[in-house]
Amino acid sequence: MRRRCILQFYMCLPAPADILLLNCSSNLKLQSFRLLNSSSFPRRSRSFGSMTKTVCVVGAGPSGLAAAKTLLHDATGDNSFDVTIFEAQPRIGGLWPMHENDNAGLVHPLMIANQSRHTMYFSDFAWPDDAPQIPRAWQVGGYLERYRQRYCKDATIRLNCRVEKAELVPPATEGGRHSWRVQTKPTDGELEEHTFDFFIVASGFFGQPYIPAALQDCKLDIPVVHSSKYRNLEQLLGEPKSSSGKILVVGGQLSGVEIAGTIATHISSAVNSPGSRRNDFIDQKTGKPKFSVHHLVQRPTWIAPLTLATNPGSPAPAFLPLDLPYQNLSNRPPGPLTNTQGHVSVEAARAVNKVFHALLGTDQSEFSPLLTVKEEDFNSQPFLGVSDTYADFVRAGAITLSRGKLESLSGSVATVTTGDRIEDVAAVVLATGFGAAPSLSFFSDEIRETLAVSPDDINNTVALAFHNSYHPKIPSLGFVGFYRSPYWGAQEMQARFVTRLFCMEGESPVPPSPAMAESLQLDDSIERTLALRTDPRRSQFPMGDYPWLMQEFAKALDIERIPHTCEMPTLPPYNLEMNVLTTARYPGHDLDDSRKQEVETSLKQTQDIIWAGIRDGRFAARAIFRSLLGEWKLERDLTSRLPDQPSGHFSGTAKFLLREGTADGREADFAALEAAGGDRGFEYLYIEEGEFVDRTHGLRFNATRRYIWRYTEKDDRLSVWFVKPDDELRADYLFHEIEMVVPEDGQGDSRDGWDAKGGHLCIKDYYNVKYHFQFQSVNLKEWKLAYTVNGPKKDYTIDGVYRR
Repeated sequence: MRRRCILQFYMCLPAPADILLLNCSSNLKLQSFRLLNSSSFPRRSRSFGSMTKTVCVVGAGPSGLAAAKTLLHDATGDNSFDVTIFEAQPRIGGLWPMHENDNAGLVHPLMIANQSRHTMYFSDFAWPDDAPQIPRAWQVGGYLERYRQRYCKDATIRLNCRVEKAELVPPATEGGRHSWRVQTKPTDGELEEHTFDFFIVASGFFGQPYIPAALQDCKLDIPVVHSSKYRNLEQLLGEPKSSSGKILVVGGQLSGVEIAGTIATHISSAVNSPGSRRNDFIDQKTGKPKFSVHHLVQRPTWIAPLTLATNPGSPAPAFLPLDLPYQNLSNRPPGPLTNTQGHVSVEAARAVNKVFHALLGTDQSEFSPLLTVKEEDFNSQPFLGVSDTYADFVRAGAITLSRGKLESLSGSVATVTTGDRIEDVAAVVLATGFGAAPSLSFFSDEIRETLAVSPDDINNTVALAFHNSYHPKIPSLGFVGFYRSPYWGAQEMQARFVTRLFCMEGESPVPPSPAMAESLQLDDSIERTLALRTDPRRSQFPMGDYPWLMQEFAKALDIERIPHTCEMPTLPPYNLEMNVLTTARYPGHDLDDSRKQEVETSLKQTQDIIWAGIRDGRFAARAIFRSLLGEWKLERDLTSRLPDQPSGHFSGTAKFLLREGTADGREADFAALEAAGGDRGFEYLYIEEGEFVDRTHGLRFNATRRYIWRYTEKDDRLSVWFVKPDDELRADYLFHEIEMVVPEDGQGDSRDGWDAKGGHLCIKDYYNVKYHFQFQSVNLKEWKLAYTVNGPKKDYTIDGVYRR
């Protein structure tokens, strides 16, 4: 009875455009979905000219939603499109999960994105003002859901429905156009068949995890998972109580660096957090962690944190999310941009490697010899990894490096092509990338041959025209987001370009503009892609340089890059006003007032955060917190002005042990944070140990103390907390907050470090706290902590210096 009522409800709907999401794994009878979504559904006419054209979009991730939105809202001339999106997952978002516990996709929901929100958005849809500057993966999914609600209500989205086959159908009459016959299969249903005028592949590059030959068809004694499937230690290791060893991460590019840092963070958190769970990960005899990370890499890679110093030569640099200074067009030569990706000459490689060296202020030798980018490495094309924790975990020994490729795995021993053996391997995590060819398995051999699909080439799988957007031999086929690059602006531009191409097809086509015609005529994307497949000097992201891609798409689409709406800061090395590329600077044509407002909001958000970083010290506390990880040498002098109290010197070490944020001491705030879906963040367990020499009485004794250091992203604030007397892993109450001392305008570069202050009243004794942090570009080089303590029976100073 219930199913009949639901079916009758859907049959009464006035038009398919009113159906928002159709979950094909529900209990509705298959016939009802076939009625709703098959070619027999009473759609609008498929005639060309001024009538509506039907489009099939494969994938409901960022690219699929951008394609649907552009087709629905930005078609030119008399064209209009009826869009149906098929999504194999039970939700939209593609790689990006929808909530904190959404573990079904290829991205860990708690993964911190390697770009800020000022890069991961579409031009006419702003993030909320209170959104985190560098979001977690599930928060990106939330942005996409809001985008769908705003712009894709008129698209039919079929969830749990996979495209099995797509083939071109010859025209019924001479001079007519090809159409597409598409077969789809719901998760719990039978094959359905549909007919569309156009077809867009927006399923992304991540078709199938790539498994190295050494592990194919092998019987393995230990867990082996792809990095896209890793979620936590328990899921990876199973029952860890009786096991121990190395977690071997294979692959050294972006995902390898990210997952190695993530696993090391999880181990550190398990070992250093309160609760019984830590007993599973600590050797009870030695007190040391039972697991460590061993990272197998092939080449030296620059490791950039999530915030970069905008003036790296200063001991007190200003910081911004790395994509903002990185996309500062003022650092590029004047005039039209040239492509810096693809084939990388020795000259270009040396220039970019020198830029990375200057940005990071190091050749990375202080972290590990195997992480060092030597002078002779500058001739090779540069590779970049992004992580806030990886380099310091390597320095601390929590991540060990080996160079080479995995040759074999037998039992718990991995053999490397260099001849090295990695023993005592407890699990393997493969950060070996993806093959995109499976994403196109629904095409016929003939179409795949036309597209030059290359299953063996992980970097340039498909040879497409105009920057991976279409193929001239199949004008009714478009691609959006089918490339190895993280930038949403290029996806949006591809969607605009494909929509313009589709508007040029039909009985009353919209003619190409002179700029579009010239761009199509001069395009050599297919030739470049094919040449790069065998090029030993191809870049890490061979599709193209992001600013150059935006320039080329904008030129073809007659879109002008609009200027910043306010004066921008002037930065070294060229002392030019910042000119930061963001998607909002390339708005589409003929926007209504609400969309214009979204563009203006995004522009203002980016400009405001840049000024906050440069002028107000935003992100300095974050950079300090990130750089504290690991062990420091500590020398401290205590000077008392009262004769009955000791003076002396402490010499020892201070360790900052990373763990997930805990609620201790801030239970109410933490509960409110979690209820609002906020980020609980991270904290350090601080442990100092050493020897104190009492100069007054000539005594020597061992001394130790513990604190909890915290950073909260929402207010960009560091704080220090006392630990409980009966449980030194738990925070007790606040000692003091650390307030950054912002320099007066124009004086930041003249200082020898960042100053900060705090204070604490302990009954009648007041602790006046002063900090001084000296940076070497992105990393803390040295820092000082001084206390002046005054009270009825106290009058002393403590001056400590921390060095690596």
